Amino acid sequence: MSMYGRDPWGGPLEIAADSATDDDRSRNLQDYDRAALSRPLDETQQSWLLGPGEQKKKKFEMWETVEEYAYMSMSVAGKLPKHNNVSWRGNSCVNDGESDSSTLFKDLSGGYYDAGDAIKFNFPQSFAMTMLSWSVIEYSAKYEAAGELNHVKDIIKWGTDYFLKTFNHTADTIDRVVAQVGKGDTSGGPDPNDHYCWMRPEDIDYVRPVTECHSCSDLAAEMAAALASASIVFKDNKAYSQKLVHGAKTLFKFSRDQRGRYSTGTEAAIFYNSTSYWDEFVWGATWLYYATGNNSYLQLATTPGIAKHAGAFWGGPYYGVLSWDNKLAGAQVLLSRMRLFLSPGYPYEEILRTFHNQTSIFMCSFLPYFSSFNRTRGGMIQLNHGAPQPLQYVVNAAFLATVFSDYMKAADTPGWYCGPHFYSADVLREFAQTQINYILGKNPRKMSYVVGFGNHYPKHVHHRGASIPKNKVKYNCKGGWKWRDSSKPNPNTIVGAMVSGPDRHDGFHDVRTNYNYTEPTLAGNAGLVAALVALSGDTSVGIDKNTIFSAVPPMFPTPPPPPAPWRP
Repeated sequence: MSMYGRDPWGGPLEIAADSATDDDRSRNLQDYDRAALSRPLDETQQSWLLGPGEQKKKKFEMWETVEEYAYMSMSVAGKLPKHNNVSWRGNSCVNDGESDSSTLFKDLSGGYYDAGDAIKFNFPQSFAMTMLSWSVIEYSAKYEAAGELNHVKDIIKWGTDYFLKTFNHTADTIDRVVAQVGKGDTSGGPDPNDHYCWMRPEDIDYVRPVTECHSCSDLAAEMAAALASASIVFKDNKAYSQKLVHGAKTLFKFSRDQRGRYSTGTEAAIFYNSTSYWDEFVWGATWLYYATGNNSYLQLATTPGIAKHAGAFWGGPYYGVLSWDNKLAGAQVLLSRMRLFLSPGYPYEEILRTFHNQTSIFMCSFLPYFSSFNRTRGGMIQLNHGAPQPLQYVVNAAFLATVFSDYMKAADTPGWYCGPHFYSADVLREFAQTQINYILGKNPRKMSYVVGFGNHYPKHVHHRGASIPKNKVKYNCKGGWKWRDSSKPNPNTIVGAMVSGPDRHDGFHDVRTNYNYTEPTLAGNAGLVAALVALSGDTSVGIDKNTIFSAVPPMFPTPPPPPAPWRP
C-alpha cells in the first residue's frame, strides 16, 4: 500500500507524444492579455467569500453575477417567487397543464424554462437541480459565508416543488410522469409553438401541450436523484425532506419497473436525447442511499452488471464527461467519496475500489499531459471533441476535479497516480481554475462567456425574454421575429448567464440566431455555479465531510463468509 493513498492504480494513459505542441500552447498562453479579466481570478475568487478575519457579511460582485442574478432567476416559470428581482420578468405560463385535456396533471405552473425558449424539459432541469444540491451539500459553508445559502436553497426548492407536481408524489406506485411542457418541433408546419414563435414568456397565448411518459427509466431516475439530493439540503425541514424522499423512492421504483428511454419516439429526441438509462440507475441509487441509508440502494448502485451497462468498464471517447445525458462520472465520484470516508469493506470494497480507480483514470484524462481530450490553442479542453456548445461540459469537469481534489485533501491523501506518475491533488484545482479563467475572459478573444462579467461579453444572447423589450407592447408569435433578427444588442442584459461558448478554434460569433454560440441553458449554468462555489475562497475551506452521510447508519465491515468445511 502506498503512503500516498490506499489505491494507486496501474496502467498508464497514453501520453501525448508531440511535446512541441504543448510548448507552443504554453507560449501562446503567455501571449494572452492577463488583464482580460476585470481582475485576476484568484482575487475574484477570494472576494466571493469573506476572508477568515472578517465578521461582517456582505455581497460581492462575482457572487451577484453568478448567483444573485443567476440564469435560474431569469428562467423562472409561473408566478414569480418573492426572491426573484429581475425587473424585466413577470408572471408567465401560469396555466400550464390546464389547457391540455389529455393530461391528468392540471397544475404544472412553476419550474424553469430550459434555454432561450419557454419549454420545460424535465430531464435536463432535474439534472440542474441535482448539481445545485450537490454543490450545497459539499460547500454550504461557502454559500453561507457569501450570504447566498438561503437564496440557492430557494432556487432548488422552486425546482423540486415543480417536480412534485409532475407525478403522483403521495403514491407508492405510479404509472406516468410528465416529461415536458411546451413544444419545439417545427417540422410539422408553422403552428405556434415555443420554437416557431419569438415571444416573451409573459405574452404566450398559444396552447402548450404536456408530454407524459409511461416508460422513462432515465427521466424518473434523474428526477429521483434531484429529489433525494434536495432532501439532504433540506434535512432541517423534516416534513419537506421526508416528502422529497418519498417522492424520490416512488420515482425510482417506477424507473426500475417500467424500463425505457424517455426520449424514444418523442420530440425530446431532437433536443435532449437520452442515450441510456443505466447511468441514471447508478446515479439515482447512490443519491437515494445517501438520502435514506437503505442498503438496498447501495447494493443496486454497486451491482457490477448495472455499472457494466452504464459503460463503467470500457471507456470510450466520452468517458469521464459528466452531462445532462450521462451521469456515470458523477456517480463514480460520489461512490469514491464513500470509500474514502466510510471504508465500508466487504461486500462493497471491491466494486468501490473499481469506481475509485475509474475516477482516478478520468481525472488523469483532464490533465494537459495526456491526450484523451484535445485542447483549443487557447487552452479550453474539448470534452465534446469539437462539437458545438462545449462550455456545459467544461464547467461540470471543473466541478468534479475540484470536489475530488477536496475529497483527497479531506482524506489526508496528497495526490494520486496516473500510471507510474504521481500528481498532487492541487493540479486538479489548477485544471479547474484554468478552465474557469478561459470562460471568464482569459482566451484568445478576451471574451467573457458569462454575460455581465468583465467589459467584453456576448450582447446578442439567444434568449426571447432578454431580446424583447418590456415596453407594455405585446408582440405576437411572428411579431417578435424583428427582435430575434435585430442586429442591436439585447435590451435586457441577462446578467450571470453562461452562453454555449466558442468553437473548437476559439472562435465565437455574437449572433442571436446562432444558438450554438449564444444560447444559455439551465443545466450548463447550474454546472457553472457549482464549479464557482467549489473554487471560491481559501483552499483551506474544503468540503462538508459529514452532512451527506447524515442518514447513513454506522458501517461495520461484514466479514467474508467462512470457507466450506474441510472434508477428507
